[in-house]
Amino acid sequence: MQIGEKIKFLRQQNNLTQEELGDRCELSKGFISLLERDMTSPSIATLMDILEALGTNIADFFNEESHEEKVVFSEEDYAVKEDPELGNTICWLIPNAQKNRMEPIMVTIAPGGQTYPDNPHEGEETGYVAEGTVTIHIGTKKYRAKKGDSFFITPDKPHYISNEGKRPAKIMWISSPPSF
Repeated sequence: MQIGEKIKFLRQQNNLTQEELGDRCELSKGFISLLERDMTSPSIATLMDILEALGTNIADFFNEESHEEKVVFSEEDYAVKEDPELGNTICWLIPNAQKNRMEPIMVTIAPGGQTYPDNPHEGEETGYVAEGTVTIHIGTKKYRAKKGDSFFITPDKPHYISNEGKRPAKIMWISSPPSF
């Protein structure tokens, strides 16, 4: 059983950061991050401490019937990362999407900004330009896309998106498998 997703869901329901949860349990933010991604497992005592900090207990935590699958997500569920150095903001629209077959994000790119250059990888990426105009860089080629345009990338070459315009650009971007 993968418990990381459940712990992250409960942490977010309690409006706690990974660091805040770690502090309450005398654990590091890094350990909580690894735990939420199912890259490590806690001892029973540690799990009990975490669940107590999250306002539940082991019986309720492992009761499958008590956790209904969430379908609709709101702004409170989103995770946002701002990168002033590159001039972009990434908003993960679906919590824990890295466990799914696709991962949607909303990227806002400031004028003169760009996304982080991505190395070749498996999968497919598609996007929709909701605002502004962007340049899609794939290997040595460039493609312009404006508001209302969509794009499809087979990410077998280095790629990134830049905003050479004078207004912010906003892109709905989906990667399969998750890679953001």
